[in-house]
Amino acid sequence: MRRFFNRSRLLNAALFGGTVAAAATVSLLTPVFSSVVNATLQDSPKALLDEAWQIVNREYVDSTFNQVDWLAVRHELLSASYSSREEAYNALRRALQRLRDPYTRFMDPRQFEVLTSQTSGELSGVGIRLQADEQTGAITVVEPIPNSPAARAGIQVGDRILSIDGVSTEGMTLEEASNRIRGEVGTRIVLRLQRQSEEATDLTLTRARIELPNVHYTLKQEQGTRVGYIRLTEFSAHSAEQMQRAIEDLLSQQVQGFVLDLRGNPGGLLQASIDISRQWLGNGLIVRTVDRYGANERIRANRTALTDLPLVVLVDGNSASSSEILTGALMDNRRATIVGTKTFGKALVQSVHSLSDGSGLAVTIAHYYTPNGTDISQRGITPNVQVNLTDSQRQQLAANPTSVGSQSDPQYVRAIAVLRSTIAAQPTRPVPAQRASAPRAPRMSN
Repeated sequence: MRRFFNRSRLLNAALFGGTVAAAATVSLLTPVFSSVVNATLQDSPKALLDEAWQIVNREYVDSTFNQVDWLAVRHELLSASYSSREEAYNALRRALQRLRDPYTRFMDPRQFEVLTSQTSGELSGVGIRLQADEQTGAITVVEPIPNSPAARAGIQVGDRILSIDGVSTEGMTLEEASNRIRGEVGTRIVLRLQRQSEEATDLTLTRARIELPNVHYTLKQEQGTRVGYIRLTEFSAHSAEQMQRAIEDLLSQQVQGFVLDLRGNPGGLLQASIDISRQWLGNGLIVRTVDRYGANERIRANRTALTDLPLVVLVDGNSASSSEILTGALMDNRRATIVGTKTFGKALVQSVHSLSDGSGLAVTIAHYYTPNGTDISQRGITPNVQVNLTDSQRQQLAANPTSVGSQSDPQYVRAIAVLRSTIAAQPTRPVPAQRASAPRAPRMSN
């Protein structure tokens, strides 16, 4: 029974953040304290502190809590007095720091909202990415998200937002502007915009639920080779279906191989990494997880791969967690050649819980190993082909994001060379036609 519970819990896990799971605040492991201490639970914010303590007590991967007396921690938390909710938040943060696990962490309501929007792959708003001008502080549009209200209304890169619902953005921080623009689906917002030297105009938009693109792809012609280039920026709830669309579209354009770019990808949902691994890998083990009870969960490919064409994966030191699950699965099963620099080295799984006041708690619940049994914690994955960038090259790529995945990108250039060599070494095969699609995976939701 215990083993079944732990396996079920892993299905809702994440690797940099997590799905928002409903968390029970009563545990079978709840200790008995004096009536005085128990009475404090009726006094907010102590109820929240106990709620968070119970979750860690029930789920944390190390049953010794890294040699911390976790019962004593509860007593300390509930015996103290707090003049504000923020003071209680800080006390909880200090308690969690004693576990010496940076991934078990507390998030206040604002931080938790940002995380859940990030991992859900959705937001409620008008669909624009903003930046503040370094010199003037002006709030400027960096990108209108495709198929969003902003894109349909004709908002363009470089448009300045002068006011939001009549409130001037002068002196407004980027965070304040974003918070004002976000809102409930179906509500209206008025943005006053100015484009270069044109007169300012008011534009009324209706907020909508917007799917954030985490997969960007294109067909590239590299020395006569048709290459499908796919960049995955995050493992959100929509990443697997976006990846499936990308692979199928590129296959319909008769690509001869793929470059999958995971550089800078910090991770995300565990289930997304599994689903995407299955799109590339027909057979074999994807990952093995071990929980606090030593229970093993082996997750395998299920013969739903969309293609067996040659594949090269690009990684770097910021490719972490779910990125490393996917990389390890493809590398250990010899499905892909890995190019770039050593990955981050995070082999822990977190579950993320919403707390009763809108804040959140991420708790490390399992350790994972690559198919070959490798523990990558703090070691990362070393690529088959290592290509280091100079400081100058990194700065050039950072200053000009459009050069990523181009001939100005040394790691991409090497990936293309490896891919072309792999294609040339294979037996002659017919020009790839569009393959029959596997059934679309159901959407994951928080």
